Amino acid sequence: MQATAWGPGDVQVLGYRGYKERHVFRVASSPQYQFQRAYSWHSRPVKVRAISEELVQRLHDGNIPLNGAELLDLTPGAREARDPCIDTNCVHGGERQGRPRVDDSLTTPIVQTSTFTFRNTAELIAYQEGRYGSYEYGRYGNPTTRVCEEKISELERGEACLLSSSGMNTATTMLMALVPKGGHIITTTDCYRRTRQFIQTVLPKMDIGATVINPTDMVGLEAALRKHPVSLFFSESPTNPFLRCVDVTTISRLCHAHGALVCIDSTFATPINQRALDLGADLVIHSATKYMGGHNDVLAGAIVGNADLVGTVRAMHNVLGGTIDPHVAWLLLRGMKTLGLRVERQNRTAMEIARRLEEHPCVRRVHYPGLRSHPDHAIAVQQMNGFGGVVSFEVDGDLWDTARVIDGVRLPYIAPSLGGVESLIEQPTVISYWDQGPEKRAEYGIVDNLVRFSCGIESMEDIWADLCQSLDQLR
Repeated sequence: MQATAWGPGDVQVLGYRGYKERHVFRVASSPQYQFQRAYSWHSRPVKVRAISEELVQRLHDGNIPLNGAELLDLTPGAREARDPCIDTNCVHGGERQGRPRVDDSLTTPIVQTSTFTFRNTAELIAYQEGRYGSYEYGRYGNPTTRVCEEKISELERGEACLLSSSGMNTATTMLMALVPKGGHIITTTDCYRRTRQFIQTVLPKMDIGATVINPTDMVGLEAALRKHPVSLFFSESPTNPFLRCVDVTTISRLCHAHGALVCIDSTFATPINQRALDLGADLVIHSATKYMGGHNDVLAGAIVGNADLVGTVRAMHNVLGGTIDPHVAWLLLRGMKTLGLRVERQNRTAMEIARRLEEHPCVRRVHYPGLRSHPDHAIAVQQMNGFGGVVSFEVDGDLWDTARVIDGVRLPYIAPSLGGVESLIEQPTVISYWDQGPEKRAEYGIVDNLVRFSCGIESMEDIWADLCQSLDQLR
């Protein structure tokens, strides 16, 4: 647009639009420009009043953002005013020029869109060349999702973060992105079943091998690093369901000496209890479905750490999909606001429940890293601020005695998952490994009398009283 000379306080007509109501607002939440718009169903001029020298200069430079509206040619005959049809208004009414860019909302807005628009080809080319900051398509990014990613990056002290549709999607995309064909990974014996299934059944199709070691077997780790072209060490810490802890610092030192990356699944720990990046890991992943969401109402996954590595995973993610919905990202943002409060409560409850279970006559063994009896207690004390809200224990009985305990509780729900405000209880033999048979379960170390209990935020005494009344059936 060719502007005539004007100064602060002067008014110029920038274009004509049809509007329904009248209001005054700031564009891009910037106090330098105030747009006064007259709204009605017939054409009225859209005026702008310059209230700073900066705005005057930006008009001359042709660089005034109008929330996506174009600067119109106002020469006589350039545009014929015409009221749009109602069908057109159904599609565009109130949105094309009236859509706000909200920066002063207390909560992060949900940008519920699958795609993003550009004003013209020049702007699109500027975006493609990195000269214009925006978004293109929902699979590649979203403003709401981006805010959530930035929050997780700050919590884990990472350089970058990528959200996806689930923890498993995060893990599998990471493995496919970072381990080349013919590569090799090292993982640990105790892990989530579907992770093990992917490593054992899918990665071999890409000629990727795996060495499985005990979580604390550093001799075995060094041997595997010397023997194989290891690209990645990948383990949960604490693990599922026996809550084993790996020495992240030692493992990172040994792996880096052989050019291997280290990725730690910190789902059970959360960044409240453990920051694996600070301990030397290159990447951390989370099933954000669990503690981060915290309300058992979302499915999401996150990977955070070195920006280049996260960028490599993002490139694979953009091809494979697994995109998180913007509303889910917003729910995740909401959940993380109380993450510290919830985890602190769950830490305390789980610690006390574990102590009492260890003394209960109907309990054979308790698995909790906060207990001195746990094989990795020293490691947990060294690298964790708290020991998490999950307690696993073995009932003094068989499969069906254990099922009676599960069925006898009244407060927790029988369900998979963990980390939410509601307490959950499960028997891994039944809920995760029922199709495997006794021999296969024994190979994985899954015993029939094992119970996994995820503490919610209910009263600890209520949780304990309920567990006791159910366990007492076995006396």
